[in-house]
Amino acid sequence: MLFMGCTSQKQADPRVDAFAHAKWIGFEALPDSLKCIPAVHGNGDHLGNRCMQRSVVPVFRRDFREMKEIISATINICGLGQYELYLNGHKVGDRFLAPGWSLYQKRCLYNTYDITDQIKQGDNTLAAMVGNGFFNVNRERYRKLVVAYGYPRLIFNLTLQYKDGSSRQIISDENCRVHPSPITFSSIYGGEDYDARMEQEGWSVPGFDDTGWQNAILLKEPIGELVPENDFPLKILQEFEVKKISRSRTGRIIYDFGQNTSGIISLKVRGERGTLIKIIPGELLDDQGNISQVSGGGPYEFNYILKGDGEEEWHPRFTYYGFRYAAVEIIEPDEAEIKTEILDMALLHIRNASPAAGSFSCSDSLFNKIFELINWSIRSNMASVATDCPHREKLGWLEVPYLMGSSIHYNYDIQAWYNKIVDDMIDSQLDNGLVPDIAPEYVPFEGGFRDSPEWGSASVIIPWLLYKWYGDADVLERAYPLMQRYVGYLQTRAKDHILDHGLGDWYDLGPDPPGRAQLTPRALTATSIYFYDLQVVANVADILGRREDAEKYRDLSSNIKEAFQNRFYDPVSGVCSTGSQTAYAMSLYTGLIPERDRNRVFNNLVDSIIEHDFALTSGDIGYHFLVRVLSEHGRSDILYRMNSRTDIPGYGYQLSKGATSLTESWAALPNNSNNHMMLGHLMEWFYNGLGGIYQTGESVAYNEIIIAPNPVGGMRWVKCSYRSIKGIISSDWEIKGDTFILKTELPENVYARISMPGKYMNTSCVITDLKKGSSFHAVPAGGEFELGPGKYKIVSN
Repeated sequence: MLFMGCTSQKQADPRVDAFAHAKWIGFEALPDSLKCIPAVHGNGDHLGNRCMQRSVVPVFRRDFREMKEIISATINICGLGQYELYLNGHKVGDRFLAPGWSLYQKRCLYNTYDITDQIKQGDNTLAAMVGNGFFNVNRERYRKLVVAYGYPRLIFNLTLQYKDGSSRQIISDENCRVHPSPITFSSIYGGEDYDARMEQEGWSVPGFDDTGWQNAILLKEPIGELVPENDFPLKILQEFEVKKISRSRTGRIIYDFGQNTSGIISLKVRGERGTLIKIIPGELLDDQGNISQVSGGGPYEFNYILKGDGEEEWHPRFTYYGFRYAAVEIIEPDEAEIKTEILDMALLHIRNASPAAGSFSCSDSLFNKIFELINWSIRSNMASVATDCPHREKLGWLEVPYLMGSSIHYNYDIQAWYNKIVDDMIDSQLDNGLVPDIAPEYVPFEGGFRDSPEWGSASVIIPWLLYKWYGDADVLERAYPLMQRYVGYLQTRAKDHILDHGLGDWYDLGPDPPGRAQLTPRALTATSIYFYDLQVVANVADILGRREDAEKYRDLSSNIKEAFQNRFYDPVSGVCSTGSQTAYAMSLYTGLIPERDRNRVFNNLVDSIIEHDFALTSGDIGYHFLVRVLSEHGRSDILYRMNSRTDIPGYGYQLSKGATSLTESWAALPNNSNNHMMLGHLMEWFYNGLGGIYQTGESVAYNEIIIAPNPVGGMRWVKCSYRSIKGIISSDWEIKGDTFILKTELPENVYARISMPGKYMNTSCVITDLKKGSSFHAVPAGGEFELGPGKYKIVSN
């Protein structure tokens, strides 16, 4: 069936209105009585008939004929929850799970593609497949939550600009044709089923007979505003081949891909029509050698039914999971004559395509493995939000992106991604100013999991980090009301300037199973971050020229500091509260300790670590500050000792247990997630501690930097580089005998203070400008000297 679409002869660019007269369309409409907004935490089995029915995953098509000469063809498109777009049988772009997920009541993201070169003279077909994503999660298989904004829906506007100056728009409306796809079940939490027997060859190309299809129905406009997606998309970025095939003690065939990561299965198979290939992914195996989904949430499945037409290839489109292993079960029809063959299987790694920004390696193999352990947890949780894990939750818990922010930004360009997180927080903020622990807030959690100051403070700290890393002043202006309203909310919750609610130092290492803070009062961590928030907001107010605001926030922070010291600090002994790692480190870093006592308190921290044999005890919140304080006080040797151990819970211990990505608990417990990035704070130390690349306190966008390489333990060399917004900054050092050699690169318009390590602080250096080929001698004053843009080799002995 052929439709010509709407034609316009206007000379003005019609893309000013991204969707013009386009309509939301679907295969079916969900009655208002069956909607479930907001989402409900848990299985939702108390919801009666809501979220019970599987939604149809529809395919849409629209034919159009094009005879005029085109100078541009641009399509704006949004499919909720996610879509795949096709033109003349070929997928447009390489996005996965497009668009990114958002708080659909507030904003729905759309994508724009230039398809000028793909439009043919004559007949053309636009087609799309639309899945559920977070728009619809039903009560089947595993689910962290259930939600029903509606059934899958689509909107698009194709604008054609002609050489003669006229234009034309092809839009989504009731003239589009729609039909159920071969995807019979799709859930972001439960997996995906595909019945290849339902395929209709040529469904997305011109000339297809769609008389068995129906016209799309028009759907009510969603509440959220359609806005362009500016973040990098999710993509399939790596393929892992099978490393090992084994049989469990109960006879299951187990495929091992060698790496726990976020992804989907790619399958190539040959067999009888109607044969079911059931694939169960998981990150761990149980004591029988079978897949365990205890840590990731189950049941989660990939199911494929063969059409029986030679070699068949398939991978899921609208879901993903965190896994390393896959169990494969083949269920053949009773009358099957052809033996089923699995010809190939791979794990396709999915993540946000934010470009790489840094690299690190060193002479210590354990620390290289720790780097990869943390890096794989970062990669696996770079989605549309900074997820806590790629399987059982996939939610944007907010403590992770700011506490792990420096670690992540050294490895990836996250300016666009973190701006999207800021938008999610703006959308999720409540009328009373509360920023909930997750954003987008699909479900209001209970029991302290909605209002934790150490989580909601991301709304203050992330915009500040974007400014400090990238010089992004626009985000400060955009987020200032968010920041003001949040610290205002915290002020209403404080009693005598002390906050005493939330989760505290989540997953610290105490005598009990991990969870809520055990070793540090939650009032200490909550009040510390409240105080820090106020300092940040005051700084932002200064930048924005709001002097009265800045003065008000600094006055309030002074009152909090006094109240904190009265409650948590003993000036006689220099002990903070319980004397935990987190209590010392967080109080020191946020500036709550009197200046005259800082050295004594820091020494108490170091003494307590040594006394406890360099064991890690701080958790999700505190470890970030512990790494910062030890590194910035010149005690990287302590961090090295703490993280060199493999016999007690920590990174080395996780590696000894076979982990290939960072685990949720220090002890790599099998009932907790084994792909979590919340404890990965050591990553930033690889760059700013060992490599020694960091900004001065007053620096913005790396306009003032320090190169302070730091040999510790038995390390003989480090290679480290970071692509800042100004350009490449590198610090490569090695020790040869008694000679220390540093090679460094500094970008244009950037000057760096070079700080020589330890025994080399006052020795003569030969500095060679590698670009000019000239050398000169220098004796660093106090171990430091300044260099401008260029590439240098510095030799000291």
